[in-house]
Amino acid sequence: MENRKRNRLLVVLFIGVLMAALDIAIVGPALPTIRDYFEVDDRAATWLFTIYVLFHLIGTPLMAKLSDLRGRRAIYVTDLLLFALGSVMVALAPSFTVVLIGRAIQGFGSGGIFPVASAVIGDTFPPEKRGSALGLIGAVFGLAFIIGPILGGVLLLAGWRWLFAINLPILVVVLIMAPPLLPSTRPDTRKPFDWPGMLLLAIILVSLTYGLNHLDTTNFWSSLANIRVWPNLSLVVILLPVFILVEQKVSDPIIHLRLFRSRQIFLATLLSVGAGLSEAGLVFIPALAVESFDVSKSNASFLLMPLVLALAIGAPVAGRFLDKMGSKLVVIAGTAILTTGIFALSLFANIWAMFIIASVIIGFGLAALLGAPIRYIMLNEARAQDRAVAQALITIFTSVGQLVGGATFGAIVASIGGGLTGYRSAYSLLGGVVIVLVLVSLGLKNRSTELATMAERGSVQVSGTV
Repeated sequence: MENRKRNRLLVVLFIGVLMAALDIAIVGPALPTIRDYFEVDDRAATWLFTIYVLFHLIGTPLMAKLSDLRGRRAIYVTDLLLFALGSVMVALAPSFTVVLIGRAIQGFGSGGIFPVASAVIGDTFPPEKRGSALGLIGAVFGLAFIIGPILGGVLLLAGWRWLFAINLPILVVVLIMAPPLLPSTRPDTRKPFDWPGMLLLAIILVSLTYGLNHLDTTNFWSSLANIRVWPNLSLVVILLPVFILVEQKVSDPIIHLRLFRSRQIFLATLLSVGAGLSEAGLVFIPALAVESFDVSKSNASFLLMPLVLALAIGAPVAGRFLDKMGSKLVVIAGTAILTTGIFALSLFANIWAMFIIASVIIGFGLAALLGAPIRYIMLNEARAQDRAVAQALITIFTSVGQLVGGATFGAIVASIGGGLTGYRSAYSLLGGVVIVLVLVSLGLKNRSTELATMAERGSVQVSGTV
């Protein structure tokens, strides 16, 4: 594929991923308005976030597998159309129920956008440019959380429905541009789709998300007895071995367990969980600021901006280094930087300058996990027919880390008595977890072995420059 066409393809992928990410961040400023418009309570209003994230998680493995089976072009366009349908439903919704249905459809469609986009990069970009391309896509999430609330606030002046209607003209442009650029190749033979495995995986993900979201972090142990918590978490424990058994018996499972036989992929999934745990800790930075500097809760959220800006800048930088030095050095450096930032935040949380500096350091460290590096590892290790599913695994394991981290972080703070001491202790423990990630990253393949794997996959000549 010529460079000009490849660059246009990257623009299409970038816009698609940006829209999917924006529709998480952009809703924040409109929550009170939508709540009051439909006269629902705060708990019901939070489902605007929850149902999107939940169906995003379900859609991720399904759409990823379908793209491996049916081709990238058909599934990416389908994802965009689903996202458009959901946007229309929310923008025209006569009731809050329709709003939630529309958000579910949006989330379901967005679930396939990121893993399919990453797989397309693996299919069409030469290995020496994959890191840079993945880095640009990885920067989307930082950008989304910078411009999302601002854009949401501006559009809210015209009415909350415009937050969703604005998607439509952009989607029309992307849908016109995408088909000629996206690869249309698909496997020569079609195997039966693994619907039992998909159903089991969906139930596991829904139960895990619902159960962990209903944990009370201030009364962690007692909340485990909640009727919304223990049955769902118990169901996960019961169904997980059943899912593994089913996947071992079907001819083409939704997730090939052979992927985990690769040490590189196994380590990448551990790093994904750790990245999710670390990301969950970010949610509590505004609360830490409230305890440290006595700022208002509304103003404290703006203190995440230096971190998110560093993440947006750091992701493409990490991608460029991937192409030059390989994943091992980038991930080791990223996890070490992340460890430094978290411990600095824990030790100097009550000093303004250090608070900001530590946040920036954390942002740059996370860029080496949440951006391109882990996805780069997966692209190099997975076979072409498993690329999108391998990318979906990153999303799933990162989400698991986020869910577990969000529940346990708050529980740690509460168990120590809350306040500044509680948050400092929790961040110290998180720093210890990230040290483990540094040790995990030491087990990754060095650059020469990584290049040899690319050559074995038929992707690049070993004699290529690093």
